Amino acid sequence: MNSLLYDIYPVLPEIFLVASVCVLLIYGVLFSSSFKLGYPLLTKNIGWITFQVMIFSILLNSQQSLLNMTTWNGFLISDSFTHEVKCLILLTCLLWFLTTILYSSYEKLNSFEYWILILLSVVAILFIVQSYDLLTVYLSVEFQSLTFYVLSSFKRTSEFSTEAGLKYFVLGAFSSALLLFGSSLIYGLTGLTNLLDLSRLFTGITITELSLFVGVITGFTFILTALLFKLSAAPFHMWSPDVYEGSPTSVTLFFSIMPKLAILSLLFKFLMFSFHDFVVFWRNIVLTCTVLSILVGTMSAFSQIKWKRFFAYSSINHVGFLLLALLPGNLEGMSSSIFYVVIYMITMLGAFSFVLMLRFFNYSGHYQTRYLSDLTSLAKFNPSLAVSLTITLFSIAGIPPFAGFFSKLFVLLSALQTNSFGVVIFVVLMSCVACFYYIKLVKNMYFSSLDEWKILYPTNKLNSLVLGFSLLFTLFIFYDIELISLSSTLISLSFLN
Repeated sequence: MNSLLYDIYPVLPEIFLVASVCVLLIYGVLFSSSFKLGYPLLTKNIGWITFQVMIFSILLNSQQSLLNMTTWNGFLISDSFTHEVKCLILLTCLLWFLTTILYSSYEKLNSFEYWILILLSVVAILFIVQSYDLLTVYLSVEFQSLTFYVLSSFKRTSEFSTEAGLKYFVLGAFSSALLLFGSSLIYGLTGLTNLLDLSRLFTGITITELSLFVGVITGFTFILTALLFKLSAAPFHMWSPDVYEGSPTSVTLFFSIMPKLAILSLLFKFLMFSFHDFVVFWRNIVLTCTVLSILVGTMSAFSQIKWKRFFAYSSINHVGFLLLALLPGNLEGMSSSIFYVVIYMITMLGAFSFVLMLRFFNYSGHYQTRYLSDLTSLAKFNPSLAVSLTITLFSIAGIPPFAGFFSKLFVLLSALQTNSFGVVIFVVLMSCVACFYYIKLVKNMYFSSLDEWKILYPTNKLNSLVLGFSLLFTLFIFYDIELISLSSTLISLSFLN
């Protein structure tokens, strides 16, 4: 009985989320056909109940006592690292909700299943963070992918959304097959699936048998490739721009921020824990993906005319920086990558808050901005929005003294510890090149002229709240940068302990 309680206690937030999903599903099925509680009102109602569920999940997770132990017969792990990462994910999801709740009303996402799929995605992401076995890694990643396939094709009347869901499903199934095949190779050669057991086996081992060495390396390569695909790192990025463009904008924001920290925690476990002694091998793969991600993300963004494809390639560029921080394979690299991904998530929340807020009137009603050209002369229509986007873009570009500059600086400093001078110089040059298209957007806002005057839809309070939080964080982080840096270092220490 005590063993069962120890197994249940660390996953209480997940159990609460799953129970809430079941209740919401029954509630939605019973009332969705009511004339008084039709789809729009019911959808908004379930949306705010989802917000309440997220608040209770955060309280439930934050009030738990820390237990450094493996649970469910070694399939999951409970320690301070997973506890803090789960808090970050739940808080980010809460901010995501505030950013996108009104978008669902504007764009008429009138299906209560939308919020249920979001909650199921959060459950999958939380299980990914706690996974401690190859079997649970595969099941949780596949659980997340299945919900993402449906969310990306949620606009059933849009051919772009259908294309995004189909392309994501086909390529995602291929990456899942690689993950499963790599795991089966590792299990067939070693007889182990637990990450701790694999770490103990490979620590200081000298593999003299060639077939065993090639098999382990092949299995590990397949697993790493699948994780890099989920992270949308080049050259495994081909799904990202199309899925970002075809998905509803709220789902695009969810894809761009929520899975990053979870997949990064898996990379920590594989690269710096279970297969740390293969660092000479996997460092070359990570280095190649770093260079390609930064190169593809920077150069491809120049030719984009739509917001969501632009952010997709910008996300690929940021993934390159995340992988660059993993090159040292030590505490400083982990701390830099966590610091970077936290700033990235907050900055992207601010950027998408602006995009969701920028709506125009025309003869057929109001519509959301889709093209970068909609920024033309924005400083004349709404100067405060123009200043807000300028600060956000400068932070994404890494211009001092904004938060993005410090995140990139810490990553470059950690990469210099491995004497990767050529890669650091290349990354700095690509960052300088990337500044051109960010500055081009600023130039269009302030110095370009329009033939006709556009009418902006009034900004809403929730998006303004998230955008203001993102701007304050971006602007004033340099006053106490040690706070965020120390927090990311403590999270890294908790992983190593």
